Amino acid sequence: MATISSSTRRWAHVRAAAYWTATVAVAAELAVGGVWDIGRIPYVRDLVTHLGYPSYFLVLLGAWKVLGAIALLVPRRALVKEWAYAGVLFTYTGAVVSHLTTGYAVGEVWVLSMLAALTVVSWALRPSGRRTGRRTGRLAAR
Repeated sequence: MATISSSTRRWAHVRAAAYWTATVAVAAELAVGGVWDIGRIPYVRDLVTHLGYPSYFLVLLGAWKVLGAIALLVPRRALVKEWAYAGVLFTYTGAVVSHLTTGYAVGEVWVLSMLAALTVVSWALRPSGRRTGRRTGRLAAR
């Protein structure tokens, strides 16, 4: 039976801590931001309107943010997580582009960029139980 070195175990703990730190930070921002979007609080409504989006867009975006936060945190459902990660990355990078192209609150771009980076960190460090498996059989042969 092979033994696991202490450095390997230490790395596994660091990796898990980094994964959960990034994932909880992203999920918390999504959940809070999603609720703010759904409630169309004045700050968010004004920001989105200035960026050129209709205010009704907030309800749609907010609902998807809340569902994305849930998808990232619940166990299993790896394929749903993959879609959630893609949607979250599209949301943050889209927000960066929207801010840059309109010149609105350019100081927020670094926060949005950090959230996009944390999303990538969470995705890259996710445990094997939260990853989609390789397909086998006829689908893999195509």
